[in-house]
Amino acid sequence: MNHRIRAREVRVIDDEGNQLGVMSVQDALKRAQEAGLDLLELAPTAAPPVCRIMDYSKYKYDQEKKEKEAHKKQRVIHVKEIRIGPKIGEHDYQFKLKALQDFLKRGDKVKITMMFRGREMAHVDLGRKILDRLSSDISAVGEIEESPRLEGRFINMVVKAKQ
Repeated sequence: MNHRIRAREVRVIDDEGNQLGVMSVQDALKRAQEAGLDLLELAPTAAPPVCRIMDYSKYKYDQEKKEKEAHKKQRVIHVKEIRIGPKIGEHDYQFKLKALQDFLKRGDKVKITMMFRGREMAHVDLGRKILDRLSSDISAVGEIEESPRLEGRFINMVVKAKQ
């Protein structure tokens, strides 16, 4: 910006977007000062470097405003976890199902973990049946992102909201 530009010659663009051509940095600075604006180096790697005559503080303000607007529009997706066992009761199942549907309606991803203890590992098929029932019950609001897979003493499944 202004006197920090180290090139000898620069290609200059005025505040209205018109090209003024290649000129020395001193001439470009004079034009910028006559207009009451700053000389800003846009493309320092070009040959010759490209500079623009503009109001730097207004440019910086506009950039910050665009960043804030982009930040507002970002949607953060949280990953929630629901843990169940293979011997889950009907009421507990319905309660977990309702929580799962609420998370999906909010737009979050949900990781469902089926935990097996001790001799329950001999009946992994019962756990898979419960997860199959769960996936069919939530098919209206969600879709399976990662299908159920056995990882040690756990079966994990990831569900996301439908678009």
